[in-house]
Amino acid sequence: MQQNKYLRYLAIPFSFNPERTKEILHVNPTAAPLRVEPESSIINVYDYNAEMIEEKTLSTLEQCYVYRNSGRITWINVDGLRKSDVENICQHFGVHPLLTEDILSINQRPKMDEVEGVLYCLLNMLYFNAELKTVETEQISIILGNDFVLSFQEDASRDVFDPIRSKLRIPKSNIRQRTADYLLYSMLDMIVDNYFVVMEKLGEQLEIVEEEVIKGSTKRSLARINQVRKELIVLKRNTAPVRDLVNGILRSENDLLEDRTTKYFKDVSDHIVQAYDLSENYRDMMTSMQDLYINNVNLKLNEVMKVMAIVTCLLAPATVIGGIFGMNFDVIPAAHNQYGFFLAVGSMLIIPIVMIVIFKKRGWF
Repeated sequence: MQQNKYLRYLAIPFSFNPERTKEILHVNPTAAPLRVEPESSIINVYDYNAEMIEEKTLSTLEQCYVYRNSGRITWINVDGLRKSDVENICQHFGVHPLLTEDILSINQRPKMDEVEGVLYCLLNMLYFNAELKTVETEQISIILGNDFVLSFQEDASRDVFDPIRSKLRIPKSNIRQRTADYLLYSMLDMIVDNYFVVMEKLGEQLEIVEEEVIKGSTKRSLARINQVRKELIVLKRNTAPVRDLVNGILRSENDLLEDRTTKYFKDVSDHIVQAYDLSENYRDMMTSMQDLYINNVNLKLNEVMKVMAIVTCLLAPATVIGGIFGMNFDVIPAAHNQYGFFLAVGSMLIIPIVMIVIFKKRGWF
């Protein structure tokens, strides 16, 4: 505690952030959720068919109950997870309590379940925080039922579904002509496509770090490598399971999924496989950069040692000559020669010059 008191005054732009490591790696999905419930949930309803669409923001929870069997396709999106609201909506639409528990949980692995006539998808939407250079996640639960889709989001201020909302307002759009499973496909497709936006931002960070490491490997470079490596862990943790999620939908024989929608889910599968492969490429690049950093540090150390060795070699003749003529013997050759001093100093200069020429010819420096 005392240490943090003084560390906060140090303006270090890139440091090794142990708190981020703890946030990423210390995950316990069995622990009770610590989410702070919002004061209210925001419920948006899109009730549509090929001819018409009704778009509403509901003021009370009970207003969404009338859309249970409206005869049209209904998308109910809940922003802000309040335990009582989620439980009531799920109970009214026949969602199993186990799925309700998953909706209210945190740090769950992306997955797909089929329970009592509904198809449940849980995954994370990803966002890139340009200020902190971090990948942020928001858990979303999507339930596909008979002519309805329920979606539950944690953050009411952002999502990736605005293009879907725009298409719903267009009378001739494909989404208006199709059933609820096509809406599920559209939502999954938007989430997966947004992964590439985040990966593009991370790719830019990788390029910056790579250039910095090549120009000069410093502690700042190592901190940047460590920071990007942590964000790649978040990326891979969220892309790999979504591949299994989409494959589970493709293997499903649920009556809620039409055969003609299968090709669209295959397209999502192709995209998530591509995203996973790209995350693997990024990880390989980070490993290469870590090796490059270590090699550059070793190279710098070798350069320092080589300079020190050369300096030592060049000073060795002077040390030897000075040592010989500094001995306390009665008889030393040329000790009393009037030119002895100049001969000794000349030898101390000429021999290192000859050594430099020899070292240069051999390419030692």
